[in-house]
Amino acid sequence: MSGSHAHALHYHGHSPVHHLPAETKLVGLLVFVLSVVSTPPTAIWAFCGYALILMIALGLSEVPARFFITRMAIDLPFVLFALLIPFVGVEPKIAIGPFAISEPGLLSAWNILVKATLGAGASVMLAATTEVPDLLRGLQRLKVPVVLVAIASFMIRYLDVVAGEFRRTRVAMAARGHNPRTVFDAKPLAVASGALFIRSYERGERVHQAMLARGYDGTWPSSGNERIAAKTWIVGLTPALFAVIVAIAARLL
Repeated sequence: MSGSHAHALHYHGHSPVHHLPAETKLVGLLVFVLSVVSTPPTAIWAFCGYALILMIALGLSEVPARFFITRMAIDLPFVLFALLIPFVGVEPKIAIGPFAISEPGLLSAWNILVKATLGAGASVMLAATTEVPDLLRGLQRLKVPVVLVAIASFMIRYLDVVAGEFRRTRVAMAARGHNPRTVFDAKPLAVASGALFIRSYERGERVHQAMLARGYDGTWPSSGNERIAAKTWIVGLTPALFAVIVAIAARLL
């Protein structure tokens, strides 16, 4: 990458969490998410414990609560999906007003909702306290396959480019009188989205050809092999270790 790429999810700060190496935060995120996913949905106290760990990490990171909450909008698709499950679940069902709610569906909805929210919250915390180049270097030092690192790099770098082109396309359509009011008015937008996809694909081919012309051979320059002190690993993985303890207790109790 030629330079720092600021992202909307990142919050510039100088907290202890910001200063932790990206590798420790990536491993901590993976362990935390695995702990949350492995917890039985009936262990409500365990999810409260995970939420407390996340809130403490948020306080230490000095990321404003408003910034964090607005970025949690990425969790909305999971929320909407979870809200539908109780209405289409299997028997037995309970009557709540005019609706018949599935009891297993309620448990499944809670399971999806709480785990997706905690996972999204931890991911937002990682993105808010770690710059994109540091994340990519962390993945590289963790020996993630170079192809996956390259895909992540290009996705992050050009996602804003594609989003900007889509916004300009909508402005151009509005300037030509496109004012959608019903679902049937969405056809021009769908056609424009298809054209944008083709243009993005062609842009990717041109970028790849330009990289090959400049000597790109499928590998990235080494980011160094700086050793991280054991104390730093312990500090960085402390929240994840507490999450593991909670997950084990939820399984045994």
